[in-house]
Amino acid sequence: MGTIWELDFYSRPLRDEEGKKVWEVLICQTPLEISDRADSLFRYTQFCPSTDVNSIWLQGAIQEAIKEAPEPPQRIRFFRRPMANMITKACKDLAIPAAASRRTYALFQWLEEREEKYYPSLPNYQETSNPSVQFIESPPQRLPDALQGEKWAFVSLEASAFNDMPEWDIGFGEAFGLPMVGLSEDTQIPGLIVFSSRATPLAAWMSGLELAFLRFNKSDRPSLVLETGENDSWVLASLADASTQAEAEQFEQAKRQAKNVHFLAVQSDPNSESFAGLWILKELDF
Repeated sequence: MGTIWELDFYSRPLRDEEGKKVWEVLICQTPLEISDRADSLFRYTQFCPSTDVNSIWLQGAIQEAIKEAPEPPQRIRFFRRPMANMITKACKDLAIPAAASRRTYALFQWLEEREEKYYPSLPNYQETSNPSVQFIESPPQRLPDALQGEKWAFVSLEASAFNDMPEWDIGFGEAFGLPMVGLSEDTQIPGLIVFSSRATPLAAWMSGLELAFLRFNKSDRPSLVLETGENDSWVLASLADASTQAEAEQFEQAKRQAKNVHFLAVQSDPNSESFAGLWILKELDF
């Protein structure tokens, strides 16, 4: 999969000597292993005067980060929609693919920590309302016919069970260290397993998306939805009867108890000892 970076470039609750907003780029390496600690992976910060906010300055900051990093990124994720054009241009000029993603878990956590502890400690801090990051919801799309799962099941595993994940037979997937989000080893992590005779093509297709999280869609056509990318969503399963809807409600409750951490797995059948795909997910509160 290679090294992935998460990037945010935006104004902070800081003012310069002329009272203008101070901007900052934050870059951190995406944790990809269950044993990864986000604070032990590469991080880079640089403040930017409001007069220099453009793709050229950002490109230079990324270049500086690359000089300091153990290895350059294969791609970059970002979550802030208003900065999409500037970020993608800066990355394009460096020949680094960049994509809007709601899988910026480490970056989001780091930004929250800085907003709570670091920025207020600075002499030029000025408390302001935190600008919201709005994702425009789009109607869930139907999975391609060739990738429809035949069966699915809600399951749960203790967080400690994922310690052995590096030893599991997994075709496609992505994980992050559960201690990163403060989960104890006995926390029950809810998940969904999709069974498909075309498990490998389904998992391969999913691996090409920026998987974000699963959610119970309580519309007039209840369904289990997979959120991906900037604002895409896909119907994984229709929930036509009351019993499956009750299971989905329980899944959502278990998610909340696990700090919104959950997982998605793809297998060929319930007896398989391997996974065509397995992703640990977390719903972020943007």
